[in-house]
Formats: sequence, C-alpha cells, structure tokens
Amino acid sequence: MWKLLSKIVTTGTPTESVHPADASFEATGKRLKSVIASLYGGRSLRIRHVDAGSSNAEEFELTATGNAFYDLERFGIGFVASPRHADILTVSGPVTRNMEHALKTAYDMMPEPRFVIAVGDGACTGGIWRGSYAMAAGTGAVQDVIPVDAKISGDPPSPMQFIEGLLAIISSSRT
Repeated sequence: MWKLLSKIVTTGTPTESVHPADASFEATGKRLKSVIASLYGGRSLRIRHVDAGSSNAEEFELTATGNAFYDLERFGIGFVASPRHADILTVSGPVTRNMEHALKTAYDMMPEPRFVIAVGDGACTGGIWRGSYAMAAGTGAVQDVIPVDAKISGDPPSPMQFIEGLLAIISSSRT
C-alpha cells in the first residue's frame, strides 16, 4: 500500500492544460446577454428545437452549445421540451412529409411573439434531398412549411455560427 501511495504522490495528476475561452465567443455571448436582458427585462430566452429530418449533425452542434466550453445557460439561453414555453423555434433538416404535421403543430402551439430559425443547409434549402418524394412541399425547405424569420446556413453550422445567428435575430427584433 505504501508503494502505491508513494507512486500517486510522486506522479501527480496527468491532465490536459486548460485553454482560455475564445475572446470573440465571449464578446458575442456578452452582447447576446445584454440584448436579451434589455428585450426580455432580465428573463431568459427559451428555445424549442425540432428535428424535421436532419442527419443529426446539427443536433450534435446544438448539443455542444450546452457543454462546459460554450455553456449557453450563462448567457440566459436554454432549451425547453414544450413549444408552449419557447420564444424561438429552431428547425434542423429538410422537412419530411412525416414531420410536416408535427412541425406545424409545434409552431401553432408557441405563444406570440415567436421566432423561427432554420438551422443548417437542409432546413434552409432542402439540401441534397430537395425535390425528393419524401420532402414536404416538394422542396423540404422549412420556409415552404412555416414562416421563417432567420436562416443559419452550414452543414452543420458551428455553435459560434448558431450563437451569432441568435444575436442577429434578437437584435433585429428590437427595431
């Protein structure tokens, strides 16, 4: 036992070095937090996400916004399970015929004012599935199914692109 304890004390703890957060991300996050505070009176902003038929790449990036590096909660943004509690609806992937009704229902359940953001190339244009028999409205683009206020293109968009897109739509709603 002493031999093991001696080895633990002399070896130390092998860890990776901590990288400081990206300065541009922190600046964007602080701007976002101040806009949310002025627009919503200190209340946080809630997002409901609908996967309308994506490849799941967009969901991986949106999930990354909640990890310890990005941590959107510190800027007053969080995801909710019910569209009735949401201020923003994000949609990823081209809208399939099977998801068209569910997307319209989620949109209709949201309180006013509501914003819709198409996340990723599939949601913005239908992507490579555009014109497929399985796509709603023939194109799969979200804007052909429900009104879209903003688009965040990319395949998939990075968490930083997502945050900048949120800042753009919230800032434009103030005017």
